[in-house]
Amino acid sequence: MAQRLECPICGKRRPERFCPAKGEKICAVCCGTEREVTLDCPADCAYLISAHRYELEHPRKSPSDVEMPFPEVEVPRDLLYDRQELLSGLSNALAAFAGQRPELTDSDVLVAVSALAETYRTLTSGIYYEKPPAVPLLAGLYAALAQFLQDYKKQETDRVGFSVTKDSEIFHALVFLARVCRTRTNGRPRARIFIGLLRDQYVPNEEKAEPSRIIVP
Repeated sequence: MAQRLECPICGKRRPERFCPAKGEKICAVCCGTEREVTLDCPADCAYLISAHRYELEHPRKSPSDVEMPFPEVEVPRDLLYDRQELLSGLSNALAAFAGQRPELTDSDVLVAVSALAETYRTLTSGIYYEKPPAVPLLAGLYAALAQFLQDYKKQETDRVGFSVTKDSEIFHALVFLARVCRTRTNGRPRARIFIGLLRDQYVPNEEKAEPSRIIVP
């Protein structure tokens, strides 16, 4: 088969980079502008890995400039230390779900985690109101994390006779997780940077594609 002389995306420039998402070569400009937007890039794409490394080393905005989930909420400074087991469990449950649903993106995670945080916010006020995401994939993640939290509190009750972890602490843990997701991703609709970081840390070694590079709290 003769090689295409024009990029299959823009139809203008010379195709020079092989795109595993397209299965053919595309131009460098389209690679840069369409990756994780219209192109569902696999995690092992060399150009994607290089781009993510560059984004981490040269962030366009500081964390304070990024629009944070629940900006009005003040997360206790000692949450990471006092509820490390809870945060690790949530992260592990999220990574396990993502491992079963590779189409899940960082933006999906942010929506589902934020929705569950809203549910726990209502619990802290004494009025229970639940509104899981309408999209089945996001609703599935919401349900998986909610089930983990239910099991977590039950295990505490089985050990000491009552649940030690307060709903307000779970709310703050979910807000913290949503904020880490927001700051660790690049905002592109098909990005899976945060998910990749979680899987690096929480997926068993024999299932990892590559060693962990960044540890997420």
